[in-house]
Amino acid sequence: MLRSRYLQLDVFALRCGGGNPLGVVLDAEHWSTTQMQDFAAWTGLVETTFVLPATEISADYRVRIFTPEREIAFAGHPTIGSAHAVLESRRIVELDRPLVQQCQAGLLPIRVNEAGGRRRLLVRAPAARVLRVGVDGRLSRLLEGIQLGSLPPAFLDGGRRWWVVEFARETDLRAWRPDHAAIAELARESESLGLCIFARGQGRHELIVRAFPAGVGITEDPASGAANGLIAAWIAGREPEGSLAHGYHVSQGREIGHDAEIDVRIEQGEIWVGGAVHTIIAGSVDWPPQERNCA
Repeated sequence: MLRSRYLQLDVFALRCGGGNPLGVVLDAEHWSTTQMQDFAAWTGLVETTFVLPATEISADYRVRIFTPEREIAFAGHPTIGSAHAVLESRRIVELDRPLVQQCQAGLLPIRVNEAGGRRRLLVRAPAARVLRVGVDGRLSRLLEGIQLGSLPPAFLDGGRRWWVVEFARETDLRAWRPDHAAIAELARESESLGLCIFARGQGRHELIVRAFPAGVGITEDPASGAANGLIAAWIAGREPEGSLAHGYHVSQGREIGHDAEIDVRIEQGEIWVGGAVHTIIAGSVDWPPQERNCA
Protein backbone atom coordinates (compact mmCIF):
# COMPACT_ATOMS: atom_id res chain seq x y z
CA MET A 1 0.00 0.00 0.00
CA LEU A 2 1.33 3.44 -0.97
CA ARG A 3 0.74 6.49 1.21
CA SER A 4 1.30 9.88 -0.41
CA ARG A 5 0.22 13.42 0.28
CA TYR A 6 -2.88 14.33 -1.72
CA LEU A 7 -4.45 17.68 -2.60
CA GLN A 8 -7.73 18.34 -4.36
CA LEU A 9 -7.80 21.74 -5.99
CA ASP A 10 -10.17 24.19 -7.65
CA VAL A 11 -8.28 25.58 -10.64
CA PHE A 12 -9.15 28.83 -12.45
CA ALA A 13 -12.05 29.58 -10.11
CA LEU A 14 -13.47 33.12 -10.07
CA ARG A 15 -15.64 32.05 -7.10
CA CYS A 16 -15.21 29.11 -4.74
CA GLY A 17 -16.21 25.90 -6.49
CA GLY A 18 -16.41 27.59 -9.87
CA GLY A 19 -13.22 26.24 -11.43
CA ASN A 20 -12.00 22.90 -12.70
CA PRO A 21 -11.34 20.22 -10.06
CA LEU A 22 -7.93 18.54 -10.01
CA GLY A 23 -6.40 15.80 -7.87
CA VAL A 24 -2.64 15.98 -7.21
CA VAL A 25 -0.64 13.12 -5.70
CA LEU A 26 2.70 14.28 -4.29
CA ASP A 27 5.69 11.99 -3.60
CA ALA A 28 4.51 9.67 -6.37
CA GLU A 29 7.89 8.20 -7.36
CA HIS A 30 6.92 4.77 -5.99
CA TRP A 31 3.65 4.58 -7.94
CA SER A 32 3.51 2.37 -11.03
CA THR A 33 1.82 3.53 -14.23
CA THR A 34 -1.00 1.03 -13.59
CA GLN A 35 -1.55 2.36 -10.06
CA MET A 36 -1.63 5.93 -11.36
CA GLN A 37 -4.19 5.07 -14.02
CA ASP A 38 -6.35 3.07 -11.63
CA PHE A 39 -6.36 5.89 -9.08
CA ALA A 40 -7.20 8.49 -11.74
CA ALA A 41 -10.14 6.33 -12.81
CA TRP A 42 -11.27 5.99 -9.19
CA THR A 43 -11.25 9.74 -8.50
CA GLY A 44 -13.51 10.36 -11.49
CA LEU A 45 -11.94 13.79 -11.96
CA VAL A 46 -11.26 15.23 -15.38
CA GLU A 47 -7.55 14.89 -14.63
CA THR A 48 -5.33 13.67 -11.81
CA THR A 49 -1.61 14.43 -11.69
CA PHE A 50 1.35 12.73 -10.04
CA VAL A 51 4.37 14.78 -8.97
CA LEU A 52 7.78 13.11 -9.36
CA PRO A 53 11.45 14.09 -9.19
CA ALA A 54 12.64 15.68 -12.42
CA THR A 55 14.80 13.71 -14.83
CA GLU A 56 15.93 16.83 -16.69
CA ILE A 57 18.56 18.90 -14.90
CA SER A 58 16.88 22.22 -15.73
CA ALA A 59 13.45 21.12 -14.39
CA ASP A 60 12.25 21.68 -10.83
CA TYR A 61 9.91 18.67 -10.82
CA ARG A 62 8.11 16.29 -13.17
CA VAL A 63 4.39 15.68 -13.64
CA ARG A 64 2.43 12.84 -15.19
CA ILE A 65 -1.16 13.64 -16.14
CA PHE A 66 -4.00 11.11 -16.33
CA THR A 67 -7.63 11.30 -17.31
CA PRO A 68 -9.87 8.48 -16.01
CA GLU A 69 -9.09 6.64 -19.26
CA ARG A 70 -5.49 7.38 -20.29
CA GLU A 71 -2.29 9.34 -19.77
CA ILE A 72 -1.95 12.62 -21.69
CA ALA A 73 1.05 14.75 -22.59
CA PHE A 74 -0.23 18.17 -21.53
CA ALA A 75 -3.24 20.03 -20.21
CA GLY A 76 -3.50 23.53 -18.82
CA HIS A 77 -5.37 23.20 -15.56
CA PRO A 78 -3.34 20.14 -14.39
CA THR A 79 -0.14 22.08 -15.11
CA ILE A 80 -1.22 25.16 -13.16
CA GLY A 81 -2.68 23.09 -10.34
CA SER A 82 0.42 20.90 -9.99
CA ALA A 83 2.64 23.98 -9.71
CA HIS A 84 0.36 25.33 -6.98
CA ALA A 85 0.56 21.98 -5.13
CA VAL A 86 4.36 21.97 -5.28
CA LEU A 87 4.48 25.48 -3.82
CA GLU A 88 1.80 24.80 -1.19
CA SER A 89 3.63 21.69 0.02
CA ARG A 90 6.91 23.62 0.22
CA ARG A 91 8.61 21.15 -2.13
CA ILE A 92 10.05 24.29 -3.69
CA VAL A 93 10.53 27.58 -1.92
CA GLU A 94 9.75 30.85 -3.68
CA LEU A 95 12.09 31.48 -6.60
CA ASP A 96 13.31 34.62 -8.33
CA ARG A 97 12.66 32.91 -11.68
CA PRO A 98 9.84 30.91 -13.25
CA LEU A 99 9.33 27.33 -12.15
CA VAL A 100 10.21 24.73 -14.79
CA GLN A 101 7.81 21.81 -14.99
CA GLN A 102 8.73 18.66 -16.88
CA CYS A 103 5.98 16.68 -18.60
CA GLN A 104 5.54 14.64 -21.75
CA ALA A 105 5.08 17.86 -23.74
CA GLY A 106 8.55 19.04 -22.67
CA LEU A 107 9.86 21.66 -20.25
CA LEU A 108 7.28 24.34 -19.46
CA PRO A 109 8.14 27.57 -17.58
CA ILE A 110 5.54 28.73 -15.06
CA ARG A 111 5.44 32.28 -13.72
CA VAL A 112 4.47 32.81 -10.09
CA ASN A 113 2.81 36.15 -9.36
CA GLU A 114 2.11 37.00 -5.71
CA ALA A 115 0.09 40.12 -4.91
CA GLY A 116 -2.04 40.99 -1.91
CA GLY A 117 -1.62 37.51 -0.46
CA ARG A 118 -3.01 35.89 -3.60
CA ARG A 119 -1.10 33.73 -6.06
CA ARG A 120 -1.69 33.56 -9.79
CA LEU A 121 0.25 31.16 -11.99
CA LEU A 122 0.82 31.32 -15.74
CA VAL A 123 2.33 28.61 -17.93
CA ARG A 124 3.88 29.21 -21.32
CA ALA A 125 1.76 27.11 -23.64
CA PRO A 126 3.44 24.77 -26.15
CA ALA A 127 3.84 26.27 -29.60
CA ALA A 128 0.73 25.92 -31.76
CA ARG A 129 0.51 24.60 -35.32
CA VAL A 130 -2.36 25.23 -37.72
CA LEU A 131 -3.35 21.91 -39.28
CA ARG A 132 -6.44 23.02 -41.22
CA VAL A 133 -8.53 26.15 -41.81
CA GLY A 134 -12.19 26.31 -42.78
CA VAL A 135 -15.42 24.35 -42.36
CA ASP A 136 -16.35 21.16 -44.14
CA GLY A 137 -18.07 17.85 -43.57
CA ARG A 138 -19.15 16.99 -40.03
CA LEU A 139 -18.07 20.36 -38.58
CA SER A 140 -20.23 22.18 -41.11
CA ARG A 141 -23.27 20.17 -40.07
CA LEU A 142 -22.53 20.79 -36.39
CA LEU A 143 -22.49 24.55 -36.96
CA GLU A 144 -25.58 24.71 -39.15
CA GLY A 145 -27.60 27.85 -38.38
CA ILE A 146 -24.80 29.50 -36.36
CA GLN A 147 -23.51 32.91 -37.39
CA LEU A 148 -19.73 32.66 -37.23
CA GLY A 149 -17.33 35.38 -36.10
CA SER A 150 -14.58 37.16 -38.01
CA LEU A 151 -11.98 34.38 -37.69
CA PRO A 152 -12.50 31.19 -39.69
CA PRO A 153 -12.73 27.84 -37.90
CA ALA A 154 -9.39 26.07 -37.54
CA PHE A 155 -7.88 22.76 -36.49
CA LEU A 156 -4.90 23.40 -34.20
CA ASP A 157 -2.23 21.36 -32.44
CA GLY A 158 -0.29 22.55 -29.38
CA GLY A 159 0.21 19.75 -26.90
CA ARG A 160 -3.46 18.88 -27.51
CA ARG A 161 -5.47 18.96 -30.75
CA TRP A 162 -8.67 21.01 -30.87
CA TRP A 163 -11.09 22.39 -33.42
CA VAL A 164 -11.69 26.07 -32.56
CA VAL A 165 -14.63 28.09 -33.85
CA GLU A 166 -15.57 31.73 -33.27
CA PHE A 167 -19.25 32.54 -32.81
CA ALA A 168 -20.40 36.02 -33.83
CA ARG A 169 -22.51 36.58 -30.69
CA GLU A 170 -21.97 35.74 -27.04
CA THR A 171 -25.69 35.05 -26.59
CA ASP A 172 -25.59 32.36 -29.30
CA LEU A 173 -22.54 30.75 -27.72
CA ARG A 174 -24.07 30.61 -24.24
CA ALA A 175 -27.38 29.26 -25.53
CA TRP A 176 -25.93 26.65 -27.92
CA ARG A 177 -27.01 23.04 -27.36
CA PRO A 178 -24.65 20.99 -29.51
CA ASP A 179 -24.96 17.45 -30.80
CA HIS A 180 -22.49 15.76 -28.44
CA ALA A 181 -22.49 12.51 -30.39
CA ALA A 182 -21.49 14.44 -33.52
CA ILE A 183 -18.66 16.17 -31.59
CA ALA A 184 -17.45 12.74 -30.45
CA GLU A 185 -17.40 11.56 -34.06
CA LEU A 186 -15.52 14.71 -35.10
CA ALA A 187 -12.97 14.06 -32.34
CA ARG A 188 -12.58 10.42 -33.34
CA GLU A 189 -12.17 11.15 -37.05
CA SER A 190 -9.62 13.92 -36.47
CA GLU A 191 -7.85 12.27 -33.50
CA SER A 192 -8.50 15.39 -31.43
CA LEU A 193 -10.05 16.31 -28.11
CA GLY A 194 -13.07 17.82 -29.81
CA LEU A 195 -14.53 21.28 -30.31
CA CYS A 196 -13.86 24.58 -28.53
CA ILE A 197 -15.99 27.64 -29.32
CA PHE A 198 -15.43 31.27 -28.39
CA ALA A 199 -17.08 34.66 -28.74
CA ARG A 200 -15.96 38.19 -27.93
CA GLY A 201 -17.48 39.66 -24.80
CA GLN A 202 -17.93 42.97 -23.05
CA GLY A 203 -16.68 44.19 -19.69
CA ARG A 204 -14.19 42.25 -17.58
CA HIS A 205 -14.13 39.18 -19.82
CA GLU A 206 -13.13 39.97 -23.38
CA LEU A 207 -13.57 36.36 -24.48
CA ILE A 208 -16.23 33.78 -23.63
CA VAL A 209 -15.24 30.14 -24.16
CA ARG A 210 -16.92 26.75 -24.11
CA ALA A 211 -15.06 23.46 -24.65
CA PHE A 212 -16.43 20.02 -25.54
CA PRO A 213 -13.62 17.41 -25.17
CA ALA A 214 -15.62 14.42 -26.32
CA GLY A 215 -12.40 12.78 -27.46
CA VAL A 216 -11.64 11.94 -23.83
CA GLY A 217 -15.24 11.21 -22.88
CA ILE A 218 -16.11 14.61 -21.34
CA THR A 219 -19.31 16.36 -22.38
CA GLU A 220 -18.20 19.90 -21.46
CA ASP A 221 -15.11 21.18 -19.63
CA PRO A 222 -15.54 24.00 -17.09
CA ALA A 223 -12.05 25.48 -17.66
CA SER A 224 -9.60 24.55 -20.42
CA GLY A 225 -6.07 25.93 -20.23
CA ALA A 226 -4.70 24.12 -23.29
CA ALA A 227 -7.70 25.01 -25.45
CA ASN A 228 -7.44 28.65 -24.43
CA GLY A 229 -3.76 28.61 -25.34
CA LEU A 230 -4.64 27.46 -28.85
CA ILE A 231 -7.39 30.06 -29.20
CA ALA A 232 -4.92 32.75 -28.13
CA ALA A 233 -2.36 31.55 -30.67
CA TRP A 234 -5.02 31.63 -33.41
CA ILE A 235 -6.09 35.17 -32.48
CA ALA A 236 -2.50 36.43 -32.17
CA GLY A 237 -1.54 34.98 -35.54
CA ARG A 238 -4.58 36.34 -37.37
CA GLU A 239 -4.99 39.69 -35.57
CA PRO A 240 -1.48 40.82 -34.52
CA GLU A 241 -2.66 44.43 -34.21
CA GLY A 242 -6.11 43.68 -32.82
CA SER A 243 -7.55 44.60 -29.43
CA LEU A 244 -6.81 41.10 -28.06
CA ALA A 245 -3.27 40.86 -29.42
CA HIS A 246 -1.57 41.35 -26.06
CA GLY A 247 -3.90 39.37 -23.84
CA TYR A 248 -7.33 39.25 -22.23
CA HIS A 249 -9.51 37.58 -19.59
CA VAL A 250 -11.67 34.54 -20.35
CA SER A 251 -14.98 33.48 -18.82
CA GLN A 252 -15.75 29.76 -19.06
CA GLY A 253 -18.04 27.20 -17.46
CA ARG A 254 -21.16 29.16 -16.53
CA GLU A 255 -23.34 27.04 -18.81
CA ILE A 256 -22.61 23.99 -16.64
CA GLY A 257 -22.80 25.69 -13.24
CA HIS A 258 -19.16 26.77 -12.90
CA ASP A 259 -17.56 30.21 -13.04
CA ALA A 260 -13.95 30.07 -14.23
CA GLU A 261 -11.65 32.95 -15.10
CA ILE A 262 -8.53 32.35 -17.18
CA ASP A 263 -5.79 34.91 -17.79
CA VAL A 264 -4.19 35.02 -21.24
CA ARG A 265 -1.06 37.01 -22.02
CA ILE A 266 0.54 37.26 -25.44
CA GLU A 267 4.14 38.43 -25.47
CA GLN A 268 6.38 38.40 -28.54
CA GLY A 269 4.63 35.39 -29.99
CA GLU A 270 4.56 33.46 -26.72
CA ILE A 271 1.23 32.49 -25.14
CA TRP A 272 0.93 32.44 -21.34
CA VAL A 273 -2.21 30.97 -19.78
CA GLY A 274 -3.14 30.75 -16.12
CA GLY A 275 -5.06 32.03 -13.14
CA ALA A 276 -5.77 31.34 -9.47
CA VAL A 277 -5.88 28.00 -7.67
CA HIS A 278 -7.62 27.16 -4.38
CA THR A 279 -6.81 24.16 -2.17
CA ILE A 280 -10.07 22.45 -1.18
CA ILE A 281 -8.84 19.18 0.33
CA ALA A 282 -5.41 18.46 1.84
CA GLY A 283 -4.59 15.05 3.24
CA SER A 284 -3.07 11.72 2.27
CA VAL A 285 -4.00 8.87 -0.03
CA ASP A 286 -3.46 5.12 0.45
CA TRP A 287 -3.41 3.21 -2.81
CA PRO A 288 -4.31 0.51 -3.43
CA PRO A 289 -6.68 0.73 -0.45
CA GLN A 290 -6.17 -1.77 2.35
CA GLU A 291 -8.86 -4.44 2.49
CA ARG A 292 -11.17 -3.92 5.46
CA ASN A 293 -14.02 -5.96 6.82
CA CYS A 294 -16.95 -3.53 6.89
CA ALA A 295 -19.47 -6.02 8.29
